[in-house]
Amino acid sequence: MSADEVKALLEQALPDTTFEVEGGGAKFSVRAIGDIFAGKRPVQRQQTIYGVLNDKIASGEIHAVTMALFTPDEWSAQEN
Repeated sequence: MSADEVKALLEQALPDTTFEVEGGGAKFSVRAIGDIFAGKRPVQRQQTIYGVLNDKIASGEIHAVTMALFTPDEWSAQEN
C-alpha cells in the first residue's frame, strides 16, 4: 500500500480534514489538521483515524501508523 492510497482513504472518509501521509509498505506517518478533532482527547483523535484504516490494518496491508493530529487552531499555534 502506498502513502497516496492511505491519503486517499482518509480524504474520502474525512473530506474537511487536511492530510499529509508519508511512508510505504505497511508503515505510515499521518499528519492531519481538521475541526473534527476539536474537543477530543488524543485517544479519541486516534480512534477517528483508526476507524478509517481499520480494515487495512486487519488485513495486514497497514502494520503501523504514527499520528500527529491537530485542530486548525492548534496547528496555527504550532507553526508560530
